[in-house]
Amino acid sequence: MVRPLTPMGVDRPRPRRGERSWPRRLGAVLTSLCAIATTVVAAPAHAAGPGGPCALPRSQAHHSEGLDSWNPDYPRPVGRLDAVMIFLSFPDAKPFVSPERLAADHFPGTSRFFERASYGRFSLRVHPLKRWFKMPRPSGEYHIQRDWDGERRSTYLRDAVAVADKAVDFRRYNLVYLVADPDAPGVDSDATKVVNLEEPIRVDGAELHRVVTVFEHHPPDRNVLAHETGHVLDLPDLYHRPTDGKGDWDTHVGDWDIMGSQFGLSSEPFGWHKWKLGWLGPRQVDCVSGPGTTLHTLQPLETPMHPGRDNRTRVVVVRTGVTSAIVIEARGASGNDATTCTEGVLVYRVRSDTASGGGPIQVLDGHPAGHACWGESVYPPLADAPLGAGESLEADGVRVEVRGHTPAGAWTLRVRRG
Repeated sequence: MVRPLTPMGVDRPRPRRGERSWPRRLGAVLTSLCAIATTVVAAPAHAAGPGGPCALPRSQAHHSEGLDSWNPDYPRPVGRLDAVMIFLSFPDAKPFVSPERLAADHFPGTSRFFERASYGRFSLRVHPLKRWFKMPRPSGEYHIQRDWDGERRSTYLRDAVAVADKAVDFRRYNLVYLVADPDAPGVDSDATKVVNLEEPIRVDGAELHRVVTVFEHHPPDRNVLAHETGHVLDLPDLYHRPTDGKGDWDTHVGDWDIMGSQFGLSSEPFGWHKWKLGWLGPRQVDCVSGPGTTLHTLQPLETPMHPGRDNRTRVVVVRTGVTSAIVIEARGASGNDATTCTEGVLVYRVRSDTASGGGPIQVLDGHPAGHACWGESVYPPLADAPLGAGESLEADGVRVEVRGHTPAGAWTLRVRRG
């Protein structure tokens, strides 16, 4: 029997872009950030070993932000991961769009997103099957929707795997994308999500522990599969889901990080997530685990690097408790952040005991009285969150002072922990 969800939690879809509206942009200026810093002030200790004293412990929270160890239930995104993309039609509708065009909606764009974010350490290779597989039931019988009934979702998954089994050797793939005909009458574009299976589907001698079910319009929401694939890599939802379905979804992190909003202007994963996933190593992380004042030089997070040969600091972590830390990184207008609203030093709080969707990361607003990029940002009050030269922020007993911005693009700062 296919059971719908793990006991750990649910990876819920977020609303479509059209469900939220903002006034038209009043005005914003995107600036360019030039490249590479060559000096590092190593006053604090670098994180040692697999995590060091600033690596928060992994907890039982769904998609815990702890990174002292890796959850073996998830594939670790270092090296190559192969994914199969299966296209599903229904007897009550004839597809208007070809599988090739639907695959092109997501790839190679999603693979390029992760290649940039991982500094080339992670390669997502998708293998789209260029044909339709017809499901045995009309689309309306599955009652596809955002908060999908578990038994009906299980029926959908069983039928999908069964119709594709003769053409697919599931042993060859680490990840399965099930793409439904977007024009079928019973398909709800809000239902795209990762389904975690309490009991895996066993097929071809392989076990499927999770499947990405795709019900997107054509063309789809921007970066939607990058967000869903993040769940497959054990990353949490960073947006806030209002209990009554009303209110703003983006108060925790705004545009920052793909796991907050797939529509965000600054979709580059947080440095904390890059450390968790193995894309940043101990030599790129400055750890502040005790009281005192330390000096740091931060390379912008988006700047390409050569793994194993680039020891410039990308993230500063200040341990504030057993399961909490303040994290500091520099963000610029390049790579996955090419459309960012503001550049500067971003500060956020991490809690490893808080589950996905509960606010495990919260961006700290460097300009609480301001906002930016109305009409473009998903949450303008946080669009101007980064600190600029000469600005400071204090939270949880930690004071961050940005001292300058070098001609080479690096940011210098002083951190004081009481």
